Amino acid sequence: MKSWILREAPGSYEWGDIDARAPGPLDVRVRVVASALNHMDLWLMQGMPKPHVPHVPGCDVAGVIESIGALVTTVAVGDEVVVNPAVACGHCRQCLGGDSALCAEFGILGEHDWGGHGELVVVPARNVTPKPANRSWEECAAFGLTTLTAWRMLRRGRLRPGHTVLVVGVGGGVSSSALALAKFAGARVIATSRDDAKLEQAKALGADEVVNSDADRWNVEADIVIESVGPATWDKSLRSLVPGGRLVICGGTSGPKVEVTLPRLFFKQHEIIGSTMGSYEEWAEVADLVAQGLPIVVDQTLPLADYPDALERLGKGEQLGKLVLQH
Repeated sequence: MKSWILREAPGSYEWGDIDARAPGPLDVRVRVVASALNHMDLWLMQGMPKPHVPHVPGCDVAGVIESIGALVTTVAVGDEVVVNPAVACGHCRQCLGGDSALCAEFGILGEHDWGGHGELVVVPARNVTPKPANRSWEECAAFGLTTLTAWRMLRRGRLRPGHTVLVVGVGGGVSSSALALAKFAGARVIATSRDDAKLEQAKALGADEVVNSDADRWNVEADIVIESVGPATWDKSLRSLVPGGRLVICGGTSGPKVEVTLPRLFFKQHEIIGSTMGSYEEWAEVADLVAQGLPIVVDQTLPLADYPDALERLGKGEQLGKLVLQH
């Protein structure tokens, strides 16, 4: 099959031929109609994390089932589907208990196994969901990883209608998804960015207030802070919490280490909560929200051949929302 391929890491992607994998007994093979970029695409090029090579990237996929394993009964060839990028074993205590994100065998499509920036992708049958008929292929390719991640973050932050949610660095996929989800759930949302144009876009997407990230103080009082930047915004994010507030973090694009002032942490009774991806149950909730009309922010749609251009835009941080590839 034709795919974008990483043959060494660190390295760069090349367009070429690679043998398509056959589905196992409980797998399906999907012919990709659209796929979307994530920062994982960039990190793999840097060898952080370092995949087994050759590797096909692409965490987010929507397409049509091309073939199924011998034991698959839940879907059929020709079904239009969206792929859940969070893969777990499905039978351990964590999976059976409803929190597959804590499974010891948890992996991410496009990181731990071949992804969707090619003609075909193989995934467990439990990882495909019917494509909502009312949403475009591009929207369905765009929501997977980031919306699932943002939804788990908001759930772990115990989001309620009327809460104030601070979304840090609104240009990213997780942040733009968190903005849409929090507004959909009835929260008041404040968004930050260093880019004035992105702040205007955030207001157009429903943000109740926007703040330039470079300001010395943000003068915000939030019940929940959605963080993925790390050291560059950490102190201002913590200072933005109300007493008893929760900071939920899923990444550190500005670095891996931060400092915490302990007296402020315990006197203010703040919570710092780590979060990664989401469970199968949370995926089902996200897919239902998308079918109900949850806004999905697509920054730009390009042909699959323009993957290098999309990577460049993502690397420069020029996007707000997801970059989608049409196959």
